[in-house]
Amino acid sequence: MPRAIIDLQNSADLKSVNGVWRFAQGLVPGEPNEGLVARIAGSPARLADYDDSGWETTDDIAEWRSDGLSFIWYRINITIPETVGGQAVQGRCLIETCIDDYGEIWIDGECDRQAGAVQGFNVPQRVVVSADPKPGDQHTIALLAINGPLAAPGGAVFVRYATLAFEWRDPRY
Repeated sequence: MPRAIIDLQNSADLKSVNGVWRFAQGLVPGEPNEGLVARIAGSPARLADYDDSGWETTDDIAEWRSDGLSFIWYRINITIPETVGGQAVQGRCLIETCIDDYGEIWIDGECDRQAGAVQGFNVPQRVVVSADPKPGDQHTIALLAINGPLAAPGGAVFVRYATLAFEWRDPRY
């Protein structure tokens, strides 16, 4: 299957989708105790219309952030470009990422609970952003990174990689 890739950690590729990464610490950033309360119904940071304008921006989502039990949200708004790698946009668009240590992927406020929720310790994830992307379409991608193992977390939180993959059927087959 033919593929074209946009590296969401490359400045030129980020410009191609009008993307800027923003990040904030906490399950609910800005709340006391980072929003960690019993029986929380969900973090508003996952929602597409959440106001992240006050969050820090970064060019390096692979940078280690925080330690101990911690939650960090990474958010980016993207615009589907006309072409990727010299190829007209077609087929489907996926985000492919690996979040250290555990991660969730929210696309436009929704999580594919089969592929976008925590899959295990440092497991790559691949989620459909759009089954039929069109140039100019806009999407909000929110990644929740969680340090683990939860009972004795080590290291820090970071995103190993994040790419948009465009895949289409070869018309010869």
